[in-house]
Amino acid sequence: MSGVKLLAQNKKAWHDYFIDDKYEAGIELVGTEVKSCRMAKVNLRDSYVQVKNGEAFVNNMHISPYEKGNIFNRDPLRVRKLLLHKREIMKLLGLTSQKGLTLIPLKMYLKAGKVKLEVGVCRGKHLYDKRHDLKEKAIKRDMERRM
Repeated sequence: MSGVKLLAQNKKAWHDYFIDDKYEAGIELVGTEVKSCRMAKVNLRDSYVQVKNGEAFVNNMHISPYEKGNIFNRDPLRVRKLLLHKREIMKLLGLTSQKGLTLIPLKMYLKAGKVKLEVGVCRGKHLYDKRHDLKEKAIKRDMERRM
């Protein structure tokens, strides 16, 4: 992706979930939050997306307070609204109503000066799936080392 700067990535999501589909969403932020995001002070580890009343919200996403923001800083863990089209929100609501599917933020990036969030429709992995992935990763690493 040209003109895109990666701000944060949720590596744990790739380990804990199978990602079925991805959506790009804008996110509603205040000025000091945007400045903290530009400095890559974002943590997506335990965050998730919830659809309520026809709107999508991201919960537990931590954006560190901006050092020079003083009284204008907001709560780092506040609920933030995602900017999606209505048909996308309805599609996501239909997908999450299915058993075992959830919405997880995968990465946050700057695209053309705007902060964007990539949301994945995910299914949880079982312990044996995680072990299988780790085994494949170790085999691949050994092969690379031998080459």
